Amino acid sequence: MPSSQKPMRYGHTEGHTEVCFDDTGSYIVTCGSDGDVRIWESLDDDDPKSINVGEKAYSFALKNGKLITATSNNAVQIHTFPDGAPDGILTRFTTNANHVVFNADGNKVAAGSSDFLVKIVEVADSSKQKTFRGHDAPVLSVSFDTKDTFLATASCDGSVRVWNISEQTCETSWPLLQKCNDVVNAKSICRLSWQPKTGKTLNVVAWSPCGQYVAAGSIDGCIAIWKMDTQECLERVKHEKRYTICGLAWHPKGGQIAYTDMEGNLGLIESVCDVDEKKSHKATSVPTTKDYDDLFDEDDNEDFLNRDLDEVDWGSKAVINEEDDDDDLMMASGRSRNKGARIEDDENSLDTGLLKADSTHDKDDDEESLAPVQPLSSTQRPFYDGPVPTPRQKPFQAGSTPVHLTHRFMVWNSVGIIRCYNDEEDNAIDVEFHDTAIHHAMHLPNSLNHTLADLSREAILLACESTEELASKLHCIHFNSWDSSKEWTVDMLQGEEVEAICLGHGWAACATSSRLLRVFTIGGVQKEILSLPGPVVSMAGHGEQLLVIFHKGTGFEGDQNLGVQLIELGRKKRQVLHGDPLPLSRKSYATWVGFSAEGTPCYVDSEGIVRMLNRGLGNTWTPVCNTREHCKGKSDHYWVVGIHENPQQLRCIPCKGARFPATLPRPAVAVLPFKLPFCQTATDKGQMEEEFWRSVLFHNYLDYLSKNGYEHDESVKGHAVQEQQNLLMKMFALSCTLEREFRCMELAELMTHNATSLAIKYASRSRRLVLAQRLSELAAERAAEQTAAEESEEEEGKEQQQPQQDFRNHLNAGYSNTPTEWNQARVRKPQRQQSTENDEEITDQAKEDIPVETKPSKADSNIQGSPIPCESASTPKSAAPVAANQGRTNPFKVSNSQKESLGHSANILDNMTKLSKKNTTPTGRGAPSKEKSPVIKPLIPKPKLKQTAAAAFFQPRTPRTEKKSVEEKGEKNGTPESESKTLTEDNDSKRPKTGFQMWLEENRSCILTDNPHFEETEIIKEGMSRFRALSAEERMVWTEKAKGKEASDPAEGKKRKRLEGVNENKQEEDQLQRPNEDSSSAKKSKSFKKSTVTRLSAFAYKPS
Repeated sequence: MPSSQKPMRYGHTEGHTEVCFDDTGSYIVTCGSDGDVRIWESLDDDDPKSINVGEKAYSFALKNGKLITATSNNAVQIHTFPDGAPDGILTRFTTNANHVVFNADGNKVAAGSSDFLVKIVEVADSSKQKTFRGHDAPVLSVSFDTKDTFLATASCDGSVRVWNISEQTCETSWPLLQKCNDVVNAKSICRLSWQPKTGKTLNVVAWSPCGQYVAAGSIDGCIAIWKMDTQECLERVKHEKRYTICGLAWHPKGGQIAYTDMEGNLGLIESVCDVDEKKSHKATSVPTTKDYDDLFDEDDNEDFLNRDLDEVDWGSKAVINEEDDDDDLMMASGRSRNKGARIEDDENSLDTGLLKADSTHDKDDDEESLAPVQPLSSTQRPFYDGPVPTPRQKPFQAGSTPVHLTHRFMVWNSVGIIRCYNDEEDNAIDVEFHDTAIHHAMHLPNSLNHTLADLSREAILLACESTEELASKLHCIHFNSWDSSKEWTVDMLQGEEVEAICLGHGWAACATSSRLLRVFTIGGVQKEILSLPGPVVSMAGHGEQLLVIFHKGTGFEGDQNLGVQLIELGRKKRQVLHGDPLPLSRKSYATWVGFSAEGTPCYVDSEGIVRMLNRGLGNTWTPVCNTREHCKGKSDHYWVVGIHENPQQLRCIPCKGARFPATLPRPAVAVLPFKLPFCQTATDKGQMEEEFWRSVLFHNYLDYLSKNGYEHDESVKGHAVQEQQNLLMKMFALSCTLEREFRCMELAELMTHNATSLAIKYASRSRRLVLAQRLSELAAERAAEQTAAEESEEEEGKEQQQPQQDFRNHLNAGYSNTPTEWNQARVRKPQRQQSTENDEEITDQAKEDIPVETKPSKADSNIQGSPIPCESASTPKSAAPVAANQGRTNPFKVSNSQKESLGHSANILDNMTKLSKKNTTPTGRGAPSKEKSPVIKPLIPKPKLKQTAAAAFFQPRTPRTEKKSVEEKGEKNGTPESESKTLTEDNDSKRPKTGFQMWLEENRSCILTDNPHFEETEIIKEGMSRFRALSAEERMVWTEKAKGKEASDPAEGKKRKRLEGVNENKQEEDQLQRPNEDSSSAKKSKSFKKSTVTRLSAFAYKPS
């Protein structure tokens, strides 16, 4: 009967694992990198006995009730078997031993170490040792011959040596292996074994006890078994996951082979020596020398490695004759590809890794045998030396553990957990919800053997593979349905397998092996069908978003070539990501794909890098966490189960020595922080930069929710903006301390208006006048841009209103002008009008009347209709409609609330604090809000020279109330604008001067004499430096002079008092004329402005 392969099971944590049978064959014994030796009664033993021998076990040997182990403490120790009691230390090395073996009698042990030494120790008396020196690299394996005469060793130096044990000399050496510097870098662990009775050395894992069969395992997960008498390959077995085979052991009575892989799994092959039915067909053997790759060559008619054509090595592509499958398959290199690889004895070499034979193909009885093609010499064969294609990653379900496990997680997400139990007692599915308010726990039968599952707040989605009788099925349990029928099932087409599934809000989707994406409603209605660009890898859903990961092409040198599609399945269906490449770490693959709780796509690769979609940067991917930084051991991993942006949490399960957790006991969830991979995060600068941009990235979802009409908390956005501005101010202060003024300007471009005003004040008090001036210019540019944007919005609104007005005029033609609903003056929104009036009062600047002649007279063409609404004419809330026959209202009349317009101030610094508090993003855009915030019309400064602007810092300024009263007085008396400005300048000149200004007036001529080419700005800088150089007594003298001059001019004080009295009277008259509503809103705005500026100023000048 043919051999049978049982499914592999979890044995140890990821890493090198070894296996053997005990002397009677009653137990299977394994050891792994977790430091445990486990004793299994059978492959199905769920409770094996475990013996902890150290922190890490590299190798072990078992014979005569003695268990020898090589552990991480650099010792070779003895334990009793099966009790596991320690029985002393056999020998020690300076580094860890890599391989230990018993001789045939079990009285000696050979051990090879990473310190290049090989030792043979007697078990009864450990003091009797023999040391073999000669290898130039760590020793990979050792092996006694059957007569204890020779010892074979393999090393990382690329050589295999045979030693004479009694003389402790090297008999021969063959350079057979690829050189490397350490065991972990070796492509093959090169386990040596002597053929029983004859004593030949082979580069394979294990001989059968009878010496008639040899089994070998490869790094790509293949196991081949040969019969030496007929030189025929009896069995070829492939690993389920194609992991590297690192351990093989024959049952003492034959018939079974136990094997382990580098992931810690244990497997068993049965009936491998029953060769009664394995009769050889008539064939002619031609001895030839072939490559090592053909040792594990698969059958021609079987896709042995489950690979596609493009995954086969390009140097060995076959040209297939489709008419006759039994014909020879010619290799591209000119060699024939054989169904059975035979081993030919070579008298000149004992290494059979390079000794293979060709055989003819099987023929029907009525066909003649064809002679195989003779191989070309090594110099004539074409050799491909290009990049090696990477095997494609198989589809996986995010949040699930491997399918071959009997107890596994089918899915673990933010909604709940689905477990699957498939053993002899039960085959069922358990569903558990994190929030029991969604639904109670469920227990479902798994009669169809479902392997895929997904869970949402509405439904459970399951999928199973096809069988010989049944097609692949998609099964949905809509537990949130209001009717009694809560389940539906859909059968896939013939030959179509479901490979990935996911759930969203009101829909379900599955990707199939036919490269189709099928979308269903949550009730079971079939909807869209999409063709995928490549084989699917994984899918995830959230709300209306569907994320699909697929193979975009063939990867090389260990890299995967993946693409990503992001599709929105709402009312407005659109594709956001059009098959863009998915960034992965080098030589890694995707391990988790999903969305954050707020709806941002994320994924994790095998290197532990978590990446998130950056919607604010053109839908690019940004790494936000490296889970490997939090792992204590090299073999430890974190299994991601959920991502949250607010609060910033990465929820995952720590797995010690494994990539996935066990179902029992219930694993605990850990929370990891996010951290962008910025440079120099140990410094204050790097830390604040990382915090700022992480805050920006993790709050992009608010803009997405607002744009798509989802509900969200506005306070979260306000808090985020405040946090970002605080970080910017801290970085600004740090840059000022480090005298990085250009960097300060770069930071100011990310600030809001209020933060910019604080930065200007901070720069001024830090005596960085050039920086303060540049910040003022930046603020002015922003104000101009904001005003232009508002004007463009108003023009667009007028253009939309113009067709309505033309339609009204058309309807009003030929009718009387009696008051109607349409010929009344349009009333602006009260909220907009009130906010505009409040903003104009908050600015508190000197304003002047706009002459009527400057207004465009557009109303002449619209006399019969209603007047065109404009910015300068707004109707109050209580305005009553006025009939046309009672007198036409003046559309250009300026109301009291809008009488004063923005004028030019002496310095932009005076205007920065007048702007109302407004939440904006770091790029200057306003934060989204449900209610339209008050619109501020910032000052548009007139162009002036840099010298004049810089000198404005040192020119005396008239108080605002005085300037305002003088300008209003000029307006009332019909004074032109130029006369009003002249009066303001006269008042400025009457302001008392400071001590520095008086000193500068007297010493200006000296500065110009020394530096005749200086401009005004440079004169001020030079004067400040000289004034600071004066002693404290001299500066005090100038200050006293300035105070004395102020006291000696009482006339100016009287004029100022009279002028302030006039200003107060004028302000009282204006307040009486304004409506009570405007007055109350103005007081409220002023108080708000004062408290806001006070808090921000306290933050800016808070002592560090």
